[in-house]
Amino acid sequence: MTLLAAAVALAACTKVGTQTSSTGERQNSFTIPHVFRYATAEDISSLNPHLVQQNTVGLMASLTMAWLIKWDHNNLPYPELATEVPSKANGEISADGKTITFHLRKGVKWSDGAPFNADDVVFSTNVVLNKANNEVSRAGWDKITKIDEPDKYTVVYHLSSPFSPFVVIFFSSAGANPCILPKHLLGNLPNINTAAYNSLPVGIGPFKYAAWKRSDSVEMVRNPYYFRGQPKLEKIVFKIIPDRNTVQSQIQAHELDMFYPVSGLYFNRLKDTPAYTYIRQPAYYYNHIDFNLSSPKLSDVAVREALRYATDRQTLRDKIGHGVGVLQDEPAPGKAPYFDPNIKFTAYDPAKANQLLDGAGWKRGADGIRSKNGVKLVLDYATGAGLADVDQQIELLRGWWKAIGIDINVRHYPSNLFFAPVQNGGIVYSGKWDVINFAWGDDPIGDYSQIYGCDQVPPKGQNDLHWCNRTADAAMHALYGHYDQAQRNKDVLTLMGQIEKDAPFIVTTSREDIFVFNRDLKNFQPNQVTQFDDMMNVDI
Repeated sequence: MTLLAAAVALAACTKVGTQTSSTGERQNSFTIPHVFRYATAEDISSLNPHLVQQNTVGLMASLTMAWLIKWDHNNLPYPELATEVPSKANGEISADGKTITFHLRKGVKWSDGAPFNADDVVFSTNVVLNKANNEVSRAGWDKITKIDEPDKYTVVYHLSSPFSPFVVIFFSSAGANPCILPKHLLGNLPNINTAAYNSLPVGIGPFKYAAWKRSDSVEMVRNPYYFRGQPKLEKIVFKIIPDRNTVQSQIQAHELDMFYPVSGLYFNRLKDTPAYTYIRQPAYYYNHIDFNLSSPKLSDVAVREALRYATDRQTLRDKIGHGVGVLQDEPAPGKAPYFDPNIKFTAYDPAKANQLLDGAGWKRGADGIRSKNGVKLVLDYATGAGLADVDQQIELLRGWWKAIGIDINVRHYPSNLFFAPVQNGGIVYSGKWDVINFAWGDDPIGDYSQIYGCDQVPPKGQNDLHWCNRTADAAMHALYGHYDQAQRNKDVLTLMGQIEKDAPFIVTTSREDIFVFNRDLKNFQPNQVTQFDDMMNVDI
């Protein structure tokens, strides 16, 4: 379970500002009653979570799509279309951990009015398992040996071995996971890759999709059939604005009610904007620079370690992020139960970087750039377009890395192409780069296997690093069999130690969420893993 997002830098835990007047009346003339307009500075390629792993799509999917499990303010699972979260205590997980039972709510309807039942869950599981569909990862799903449907409101998964991350991966809203799909609309298709459904999905959420106006907006309206009742907002509009400077301008012009996620540069510009306030809180995300270990330029751990020593992350945070961000080496968020406080931060040390490269036999040429065995350290660096703060970061990296004999060529890509599936030419999963930057979302229980597992190299999964460490891999798979979080914490501890040793990527900052929003927005209380899961009482 992991989310993709454009790389930004965030930090510190504070909530400030008054959202409404003491009478509850609207303060701002630009507020449109019960209509919430927001932007993420990204574009999208699909609205179907089965086919795209992008934070922006995940936010909308929380509002509109069908999930067995959602996540509360303490980042803990609660039942949505399931009646209970399966556990050994309630008997819905067998003693050997290999049978998981979901009991489903009765009387639930899809947003087109059709009834929901176990047929939809079984069908959606088979969609994931169908190799003809462009699923980014089938990790965990491939453990399913049999699905039973004893009645129309019960689904039983039989697994080849225990799989504790089912609580996140099997139709949960926490991350880049597939949602439940309507069998009555898609059941006759050989695959879902080009279905018209992907442009305007039917789901089961407080809102339903009304329109996707390409390069302009996605509109969501109240779902009259939602089983929990009607949300207070009448409409939500996601504005497609793939440039952060333009989003800033639209906030200042009062054409948006929210900008999220906000990096340090833009937070510094917007935090005192009249008529707006902000929330700043810890996040389950980390900004990172990934190395492609299948490239001969980066297969040597000495090169990767040298790049980590040659990256002045404190300056990146302070100068580009305006002091926003938590400096650490490990990807685990500081508030997570599996965080390891004993992993120390690697300080900027270009002398150490040069020493590592010299010792590994990487020699400088006449132009100052190092090479070894005919391989020259000129790295192809892929990044998103429209990210002025990230471009500033890269130029600092260029100077620091060139000082130790490593140069870069930078290529920019629009976000909808950057995060597209490999089958559609997506950049992240293509492997046609040496260095890339964006942000991953952390898993609520500490499962990193979809992005770091040896068997998850694209197109089989999300391991864009092409990193395979057998000790780390064994720990990630050991976590599968541990339904107790204390046991899982030990597995993650092993993984984090191997990440520190192998340096397959650099964590530039552990992020925190910053939302800049209209003061008239009421009752918005996002959690850390599914920021739009609780929108029933939000209003403007």
